[in-house]
Amino acid sequence: MGKLERDFQRQFKKELQNRFEGCIVTKLDSSLIQGIPDLLVLYKDRWAVLEMKRSANATHRPNQDYYVGLMNDMSFSRFVYPENKDEVLDDLTRFFQP
Repeated sequence: MGKLERDFQRQFKKELQNRFEGCIVTKLDSSLIQGIPDLLVLYKDRWAVLEMKRSANATHRPNQDYYVGLMNDMSFSRFVYPENKDEVLDDLTRFFQP
């Protein structure tokens, strides 16, 4: 993961924790399941996974599209990059509301 993506991910995790007080945000290990999204977000009785990208044009690694789609069918999953971060946060807010 490049420096820009790592920094973006760190800042985004802080935004998640500020917006969804008490949520748990943890990093998933793609070495165990190739293509699994980067972050798991647990909030109240719901969960979401997020695949972080440094930009909207960043390449997708093998299986990432598959897992983001599969997990979105199960719950909530998105690719997140600086250009869509506010939209994803708004979508998550609606999703996490009871």
